Amino acid sequence: MELSRAGNKMASLSGLRGIMEDIATSMGTSTGRQWLNLGIGNPAAIPEVGNVWKRMTIRALDDSFEDTSCRYGPSRGLPRLIDAIVEYFNDRYDWGIGPRNVVVGPGSQMLCFIAAALFTGSGDERDSTIVLPMVPDYTGYQGLNMTPGGIVGVEPLLRIQDAGRSFGYLFDLPAIERQRDVGLMLLSSPSNPAGRCATPDEIGSLIAAAEAHDVPLVIDNAYGAPFPRIGNAITAPVRHDHVVHCFSLSKAGLPGERLGFAIADERYIDPIVSFLANSTLHAPQLVQSALALALKSDVLDTLVETAISPFYAHRRKFVESLLFQSLPEGVAWRLHVGEGGMFFWVWVDEDWFDDLTLYQKLKERGVFVVPGRHFFTDPENSTGLGRHPRQCFRVSITPDAATLVAGVEVIGQTLSDLHAGRTRVPANP
Repeated sequence: MELSRAGNKMASLSGLRGIMEDIATSMGTSTGRQWLNLGIGNPAAIPEVGNVWKRMTIRALDDSFEDTSCRYGPSRGLPRLIDAIVEYFNDRYDWGIGPRNVVVGPGSQMLCFIAAALFTGSGDERDSTIVLPMVPDYTGYQGLNMTPGGIVGVEPLLRIQDAGRSFGYLFDLPAIERQRDVGLMLLSSPSNPAGRCATPDEIGSLIAAAEAHDVPLVIDNAYGAPFPRIGNAITAPVRHDHVVHCFSLSKAGLPGERLGFAIADERYIDPIVSFLANSTLHAPQLVQSALALALKSDVLDTLVETAISPFYAHRRKFVESLLFQSLPEGVAWRLHVGEGGMFFWVWVDEDWFDDLTLYQKLKERGVFVVPGRHFFTDPENSTGLGRHPRQCFRVSITPDAATLVAGVEVIGQTLSDLHAGRTRVPANP
């Protein structure tokens, strides 16, 4: 069967999807073996969170089951949810938005995909690309463009801190401004995998670059404000006529329901509504009703304040202490500054280290992490970072405490073995 160029692109597994498929297959087919999965992206199982969403869903079932689950609805989203979103953001941030500034979709990733399809690709006068203003960033973005080579990642500047055990990334703003044929700029904040939070000044600079290119800046707030607000350096989202904000319920406790929404100027929102009408028709409606109830009753804000944010703040400190206890002192490892999100981003700055080899060695010992190269758009041909994209890996903080303790201990021992030369890793050219 012959597929189109877009078909071949969308039908192929990305590097990380291949890794995730390997994890799922290994854990599903092995019998009698205990796997320690520190590569997962699911939110943590927080009882209070599950209980609240169960209660909201039961209320939605009682109040609106026939209207939501037994009938088609508007492609923009349920009117009561649209109204609740408008009221919430106007009251909280004084944005002055109306219903035509909002669209609800089947997950924020789908909304990002729609934006990429609408604003990038082949046009009448030129081809335009997705530009990630900083890599590493969420690897799922690399599947948004339906043509090969349709996404460009701008490499960051590296900054080492705290006697070498901590490091951070800085936006290379001149490199962002030099990009050509830009159709859309896209970033997550806090970022996945590094957990970096863009500052207000940096957001302002990115907005200025988007204005100069006359393109939308899509900001994925999956871990940010106002919910789930996982992090200690998260700032309020900024309303601007070049910014498309995407929000998600996934990390606030409902990843399986696939619900997200976008807020932007009508010139960006109207085409997205039409795309939904022509494709999926509308997002699932029962969960829309549950979210409307949660926004109207302040339940979601209370959940963030009392359960979600405190849980992840405590868990981040716990996992950081495990890493410092277990990772070998004689290895030049560094942690990205922990500002937010659900992961630790580890850089092993050694010539002998390779992320895929670590993945295989850990898999042999029953542990899964995520190799770092998949979060870069061109890890084999880095111009400014050298081997850095192949020297990093991602560790999730969401598994249960026992899994984290045992898994991090294995990571530390494996790095010690590699360092000692017991399993020598050849350096990639």
